[in-house]
Amino acid sequence: MKRPTQAFLLLLSGAGLLHISLFTDLCLRYVKPGMRPLLIASGVLLLVLAAAETWSSIRTDARRGATTTHGHADRTGDDETDGLRHAHGHEHRHVHAHGHDHSGVPRVAWLLFLPALSLLVYAPPALGSYTASRDTAKVVTEQRHFEALPATSPLPMTLTQFTRRVQQDRTQAIKGRTVQMSGLVTLDEGGDGWYLTRIVISCCAADAQSIKVRVHGAPSLPADTWVSVTGTWHPGGTLGTQSAPAELDARTVEEVDRPVNGYSDSLPLVPSR
Repeated sequence: MKRPTQAFLLLLSGAGLLHISLFTDLCLRYVKPGMRPLLIASGVLLLVLAAAETWSSIRTDARRGATTTHGHADRTGDDETDGLRHAHGHEHRHVHAHGHDHSGVPRVAWLLFLPALSLLVYAPPALGSYTASRDTAKVVTEQRHFEALPATSPLPMTLTQFTRRVQQDRTQAIKGRTVQMSGLVTLDEGGDGWYLTRIVISCCAADAQSIKVRVHGAPSLPADTWVSVTGTWHPGGTLGTQSAPAELDARTVEEVDRPVNGYSDSLPLVPSR
């Protein structure tokens, strides 16, 4: 791979990173907001390396041109001297070519081209229901003490808060309360019902986990649609223990816009209509 091509790939990769992290919010499809400054710094560094590689290539070409011109000017000696120079020049070119073969970038580096180009032209979509339906459910951490629930109705909750109240709150404060949660629609693989889902990441999309609440009493919207759901706990098992299912009897289901950062289990979104 020639040096101008190396510089081009560095330039393309840097521009792609800056496009998704500095000029748009596309990076939040793949990483947490806290990683954004690192992506911006990486993009800038790649552009600097591309500029340095380009400048180095230009200087190298200029020196080669000057050496060639000087070599032609010096070919005025006798035959023996000229022969020695020719032999030396041939040997020098052979060594130079041999060194170039070993210092070049492998062709496998071309594999960077498509990912870098996709960041500029078509960024891969965010994780959604396909991932959630095949992912191991996120384990809800244990909570020993629960504060009294506000009197607000419907009560805004995250899916994690709802699951903890259903399966760990011995006071059964969630019983009969109308709650409101939001997330994306994930269809049951067996075709029986659907889940309200949140995908949560610790660092990036590679470590994503999902938390789901099964919804009863309402037809589902298409998979990956973001919705706000109000309803009450769907009875089953013993409330306040692990036998109680994290399920909801829905009263209303309204479509909402996807949040900028959908990789968090946050409070409900305001309905879009």
